[in-house]
Amino acid sequence: MGVKGFSTSAVAAGIRYADRLDLGLIFSDTPAVTAGVFTTNQVKAAPVLIDVERLKQGRAQAILVNSGCANACTGEQGMDNARHASMLVSQALNIQDVLVQLASTGVIGEQLNVAAFENSINQLVAALSPENFEQVAQAIMTTDTVPKTVYRTISIGGKDVNLAGMAKGSGMIMPNMATMLAFVLTDVQISFPELHAALVSGVSRTFNRITVDGDTSTNDMALVMANGCADNPWIDEDAPPQDRQLFRDALEEVLRELALMIVADGEGATKTVTIRVCGAKENEEAERLARTVANSNLVKTAFFGEDANWGRIIAAMGRSGVRFNPDKVDIAFNNVLLVKNGQGLGKEAETAATRVLKEKNFAVCIDLKDGAGCEEIHTCDFSIDYVKINANYRT
Repeated sequence: MGVKGFSTSAVAAGIRYADRLDLGLIFSDTPAVTAGVFTTNQVKAAPVLIDVERLKQGRAQAILVNSGCANACTGEQGMDNARHASMLVSQALNIQDVLVQLASTGVIGEQLNVAAFENSINQLVAALSPENFEQVAQAIMTTDTVPKTVYRTISIGGKDVNLAGMAKGSGMIMPNMATMLAFVLTDVQISFPELHAALVSGVSRTFNRITVDGDTSTNDMALVMANGCADNPWIDEDAPPQDRQLFRDALEEVLRELALMIVADGEGATKTVTIRVCGAKENEEAERLARTVANSNLVKTAFFGEDANWGRIIAAMGRSGVRFNPDKVDIAFNNVLLVKNGQGLGKEAETAATRVLKEKNFAVCIDLKDGAGCEEIHTCDFSIDYVKINANYRT
């Protein structure tokens, strides 16, 4: 499904490997209102540093994205290479250089293969078409096993508004932003403050609620481009609240679906698990507890081994920094209550919980019985293949 006013393309540029799509381009016929959220890692890649500065104007017309090289920890040479790649595409598109957003993913510490960009940009621009969205999603993959795309159409003021989202991410995933890239294209007519607020709110409830391995990348970003081609009534501070909420909900749905795809495709993952903590004093405390459990290697290896070892869960909770009464804690796997008031319910309960652990998707539900705070984090199991993938990442 295309989004009006956008075209995309992808080519095999040979940035790191031969004969695989690794360079993608997203182009809006007109400058689009654009909002971004970026990694909180202190170590930021060259494209992130450039994008943050450029996005102060709230507009962009193109996204140039590559896999195979992160262009992170590459010094001034890396910044020059990123700017050179940007200039190549802006000249080929005949647009202002400041309207180009850059994204890179791959190995940290290696310089960008500039020749690959120089040899491929004209082909990339010539191949622009409304039909190539899926190819770009493929070009941004690194250790991902499947491309990740989501499409939505909603009606605002009697006009169809389309959204198309793509993401990559499989390992080095724990946002505050997670190694992930996400791009959403929409033809909605919206002001920058409204778009930015919708993105920040959506990311906080989706991408910032997932973890694969507890690592935050140097290159993480989520960008949303809105070109206004839907010609819907403006979504701004004066718009009807229901219109603003309708778009926010649609964007959050797209982001959530992409986020869950990332967890399901976690490196070596065989299970997707929701850690839900309720009964905390505050939502913030519930989130911290859930995140600690979700990131515990001992918990995640138990999920992989289909071992209902609830002791690892309550032990992880105990080092979260959140004060709670262990003698009030209940733990259930889906609807199977395994622990009541801090004590296990015996072999029969463990056997039933083990059956839940054999499913590909399940929830761990923790009740502290101490308040109204409730949050959930999405994670995956930690398999032998995760170690193999990351041990061999650069070879």
